[in-house]
Amino acid sequence: MALYGLPIAFALFVWWASTGLIIFLDHLPRRTFPISLLGASVLAGFAFQALGWIGDDTTVRGAYAGFVVALIVWGWQEMSFLMGIITGPRKHACPHDCRGWKHFIHGVQVVIYHELAIMAGFAAILAFSWGGANQVATWTYAILWGMRVSAKLNLFLGVRNVSERFLPVHLRYLGSFFRQRPMNALMPLSVTFGMILSVVLVQRAAHADASEFAATSATFLAAMMVLGVVEHWALVIPVPFEDLWNWYLQKREARPPSADLAGVAKPVSEAAR
Repeated sequence: MALYGLPIAFALFVWWASTGLIIFLDHLPRRTFPISLLGASVLAGFAFQALGWIGDDTTVRGAYAGFVVALIVWGWQEMSFLMGIITGPRKHACPHDCRGWKHFIHGVQVVIYHELAIMAGFAAILAFSWGGANQVATWTYAILWGMRVSAKLNLFLGVRNVSERFLPVHLRYLGSFFRQRPMNALMPLSVTFGMILSVVLVQRAAHADASEFAATSATFLAAMMVLGVVEHWALVIPVPFEDLWNWYLQKREARPPSADLAGVAKPVSEAAR
């Protein structure tokens, strides 16, 4: 049981803790961003270096290491985006009357550099782990990327819970690309595909001939896939999913706006008019 229980517990804890840490760092005063991103960059450098060390490590330890490496690289991507450092050429809200393909193009413009950075990160993981027997980092990153793209598209098309509270002040203009509605046509497809892939990964983890490394690896991937499905459901069901980090959100909202963010509100409000 520990072969499956420990990876699941580890994945849940690291997911929750790392998400909370990134939210915390991204809502600090902007003068702290270079230091935070420098620290994350150093960790990411060590993570890429570790890929060379664990490339042929098919032990349980190697599975854990590959999983952590992917989360570190992914965390760097999230931080660089939420800090407003790597986003896109468009940095203001979309007019209320903007619709259709024009609105979609504007949405792409606010995130395109971030998407290209994610692609570059995936290419780097592939390059550093190429030919190795341990591909946990590659598949973990791929799942995170795929489910995040799906979540972004669903937010754009319309969901019940847009969770704008998670956006830092300097990225509040992204809220103009979120649509609030009970459901959209993509959501059932996203959830169905995610659930099918989750079942396949669970079956691989529980296969009688699976080695400890294979079982642990598949368990990690299944856990992340299930979390992705849960996050999608949280977009449409009336459950306060953000309460998982409410301890920090309430503290942040009670704090007066930082002086170094005062200049952000003006261009956002002007663009929305």
